[in-house]
Formats: sequence, C-alpha cells, structure tokens
Amino acid sequence: MSRRTVLGENGGMDVDITIVGGGLAGLSLAVALRNARLNVALIEGRAPVRPRSDAEWDSRIYALSPANARFLDSIGVWQHLPLERRCDVQAMEIFGDASSELHFSAYDSGVGELAWIVESSLLQNELWLSAQRQPNLTLLCPSRPNKLEIEADVARITLEDGRVINSKLVVAADGADSWTRTAAGIAVDFYPYDQLGVVANFSCQEAHRGTAYQWFREDGVLAWLPLPDNRISMVWSTGVAHAKELLALPADEMARTVAEAGGFRLGELEIFGTPAGFPLRLMRAPKMVQPRLALIGDAAHTIHPLSGHGINLGFQDAAALANQLCTKAEHIDCGNLRLLRAFERSRAEEVLALQSVTDGLHHLFGASQAPLKRLRNFGLNFTNQMPVIKAALVRYALAA
Repeated sequence: MSRRTVLGENGGMDVDITIVGGGLAGLSLAVALRNARLNVALIEGRAPVRPRSDAEWDSRIYALSPANARFLDSIGVWQHLPLERRCDVQAMEIFGDASSELHFSAYDSGVGELAWIVESSLLQNELWLSAQRQPNLTLLCPSRPNKLEIEADVARITLEDGRVINSKLVVAADGADSWTRTAAGIAVDFYPYDQLGVVANFSCQEAHRGTAYQWFREDGVLAWLPLPDNRISMVWSTGVAHAKELLALPADEMARTVAEAGGFRLGELEIFGTPAGFPLRLMRAPKMVQPRLALIGDAAHTIHPLSGHGINLGFQDAAALANQLCTKAEHIDCGNLRLLRAFERSRAEEVLALQSVTDGLHHLFGASQAPLKRLRNFGLNFTNQMPVIKAALVRYALAA
C-alpha cells in the first residue's frame, strides 16, 4: 500500500474513484484528475511496454484531432512526446471507386494542422509516466479485478489477490470486452463487420508532404497516414479472407500490393516492423452511466476506423468526465447519478453521430448496387466543390 492509501473499515482501501483499465482513456482520465481533491486508484494488469529501440515503430498508430492534442497538452503530456515521433497532417485526399475525389487542406481551412499522427505505445507510456508521479493516484499494477459490488453508498472491487477497493465511483476503461461493464450487468450490442483492420508501416520512395490518403475500394477502405522521416502507417479495413491473405504475404509482396492499391501515389514502398490485424466491430451500450459507475472509451462505444476517431472519442470521454468531477465532485458525491448523467448527456450527441456516420459510410461504400455507387461518388465530388460544406466538416473534425 502506498502513502496515498486510506484504510477502510473492512481493511480495504478507501478512495473516491477507481479506474479499471490503464489504456489511453483510463490513464488520460487519471492524469486529468491530478489537481482534483480526490483520491484515485487505477487497476491495470500490466504496465505498458515501448519498442526496444528508437528504430522500431509501433504498428498501432492513432490520428489525434487538434482538440485532443490540446487536451493532452492541458494535462501535461503532449509536450513530452518527442517531435521526431509525431507528424502533423497538412492535407487529406479521399478517393471513391469511380474517379470521385475529396480534398482537405489545413492551409485552405486556416488552421495549423488537420490532425496529429502518434504511436499508441508512445502515448500510453507518457501517460503512464505522468501517472506514476501523481500524488493523488495509487497505481495497482499488476492487478486484476475479481468481483464488483455496487451498493447505495459504495462500489466495492475485490482484486484477484484478495485486496478490496472501496470507491464512490468506478470508471470502466477496460476496453470493448470490459470486465467491469459485464460485472455491473450492462449488456451491449456488438455488430461485427466481418473485417480485419490490417496495420503496417512503410518507408516511401516519394515525399508524402504531410498528406493522409484514403481510398474507398471494393475490397475495403485503405488509409495511409504520414509518419516522420517520409514514412507512412497503413490501415486497410478489409474482409477477413483478404486480410489473412495480406498478412500471409512476404514483406516485399505486401509492400508492392499496398503501393499498387494506392496507385503508387508515393512510389515504391518498403515495409518496416511487423504487420498485424485486428477484428472490426461496432459496439453500442444502452447507457454510459448508472449509480456509482461510468463507462468511457471502448468500454462505452466502438466505431469503424475509417474516420480515425476511435481514440478521439475516448479522450473526449475522459476530458468530459474529468471536467464534471473537478468542478462538481468537491461539493457532491462523485458517484452521484445526477453528476454522471450530466457527463453522459455531454457525450451522447458526438458518440451517436460518429457511430452513425462511420457505420453508414461503411455500408454505403461496401454496397455493389449501381445506384448506390453513383450516389456515393456523386457525394464525394459534390462535397469537394462546396467550400462551405468542406469547412464545416473540417471544423467538426478539429473539435472532435
């Protein structure tokens, strides 16, 4: 037990908030509470691991909106991310499957950048280091929860090693297959896309100039995200069979296949690192809160990666919940349902909008009927010719 631990009547640890899950959403919430007059515990099975050398890059890359870069800056993390390990997106080019195009530019939109590209493990490690220095936070790692009991005035978690954590609020930040959410009796609906997201990193023959590319193809959605030193990170959301074929290819054949799929936009590609694949699915929870419990990040919602907004939703969940707790929890019980419902209402519109839009685009561009093909390609070309609509889309993306 650390010096921050308060022993309760049952011999357990008494804290205000217990966060289950030390991923990006859970850690960012914990760090965002660093100045709150609240005692926080975070339960995580294992500490994050970085690649062994600077020459290695994480195959899992995230596109962060400027709003979330500002959030990370506000909690003291962004400034510690090395400049040489992040890349700003200056332009985005989107292509349909019938010569339709849509282009966005930071310059034309009057902003510094459209997004930032950062490695998942780099973000998690910087958040973890910040959490380790935090005086009001007890890190319980390695630890795993075994039992959850929610009563009128306390939420009690028993760990596998027998320790008991008594909290006013439990936050489930333990991913799409959340143990905490299941233990609380919240049933969710999963909608598998029968796709894998294939991720890999490449060196490019030609300069990407900070441009992100996305192709809506008959075999899925292919995205190239710019990395420093003229490299890119690829996400190819495609059917399971095709994904397995890609992952089985030798490195040089995969590089050739990916370059060809992108029309050799950046010349020849050379793979570095190890490709990986992960299943894609939509998950909707009927609610994000109940008495003494809140869900954030993938424990609350998942979306198709074609918009690149999955982790952005998680960070905004953490920012919104931290705001509620920091401004109100000093005056009322932080597990109070009215406080938690205010957080839920603040997130409902954005989550529903992005889930609906990404799911709709997935089905629209996955359809083979001629009328729908004409509709989707007309939509891209029409939007590209309408500066007002493009500006509105950019404003929304920057704030998400």
